[in-house]
Amino acid sequence: MKITAEQIAEVLNGNIVGDSTVEVFKLAKIEEGEEGSITFLSNSKYNHFLYTTKASIVIVNKDFQPLHDVKATMIQVDDSYKAFTKILEYANQIKLMKSGIEQPSVLSEGVEYGTDLYLGSFCYIGKNTKIGNNVKIYPNSFVGDNVTIGDNTILFAGARIYSETVIGKNCVIHSGTIVGSDGFGFAPNTDGTYSKIPQIGNVIIEDDVEIGSCTTIDRATLGSTIIRKGVKLDNQIQIAHNVEVGENTVIASQTGIAGSAKIGKNCVIGGQVGIVGHIVIGDNVRIQAQSGVGKSVKDGEIIQGSPAMTYNDFSKSYVYFKKLPNIVKEIDQLKKSNNEI
Repeated sequence: MKITAEQIAEVLNGNIVGDSTVEVFKLAKIEEGEEGSITFLSNSKYNHFLYTTKASIVIVNKDFQPLHDVKATMIQVDDSYKAFTKILEYANQIKLMKSGIEQPSVLSEGVEYGTDLYLGSFCYIGKNTKIGNNVKIYPNSFVGDNVTIGDNTILFAGARIYSETVIGKNCVIHSGTIVGSDGFGFAPNTDGTYSKIPQIGNVIIEDDVEIGSCTTIDRATLGSTIIRKGVKLDNQIQIAHNVEVGENTVIASQTGIAGSAKIGKNCVIGGQVGIVGHIVIGDNVRIQAQSGVGKSVKDGEIIQGSPAMTYNDFSKSYVYFKKLPNIVKEIDQLKKSNNEI
């Protein structure tokens, strides 16, 4: 799809310097710009590329004054970085602008769906599932019975949504993610074997949540596993049964959260963090990567290490840890000296 500088300037509320009729159809870095592409300039380190880029349109800040002639058409805006982000969002919306039901696909008995549904080929939608308006479900996806999916939500190819799951509006679930699989519940028997505890709860995902690829969110044993509004989950995260993740919390890849842990609002959790079950992580907590969290954490704390401790304590301890070989050597020398006396 081609779009003119005039149309872009209207979207961005910007001023055009150059040819308002020039057309673009792709996005590019300023140093890699080609004819027909649009790019942006926000970092002064890249100013010199403005005079050599082959991009057709460059978005610049209104206060930027070029030192040489610029071949590209410039669109002047208040903040070029934010403006280019808006263009990225616009381009992504166009790319995802699909509708219709491809075949083969299965819509089971009692399914209800709104306007502008896109259902890719080889999808299965279970009984009595309710799907909102403008929902996109890409090929090879599975949606079980009695699922609810809110408006403007996207399930990318190969997503697996088990029965009774509730997904809110404006959510994005990426390929390979599984929502609603059984929690890890087994009772030991006297003969050393285990009996499975039925997992009869569900998963609730509130509005504006994004979940990366190959993440697993287990259904609750009873009640619900809950991902609150605005949460962002990276790829390859494990969230166990009856966990609750608070609003606008962000969790990086390879983190594992054990059953019934409660995570507060506005937390930032680094990659490869392990959180034990049945503890409470307060609001606005920061957990550094590769930390092992074995007890509850108060609001606003920053923790690190395994077992995790406050960031300041960890930093002080690490200084001593690095000196440990020399400390042991000094102790051995003292012991030797005492033996010689």
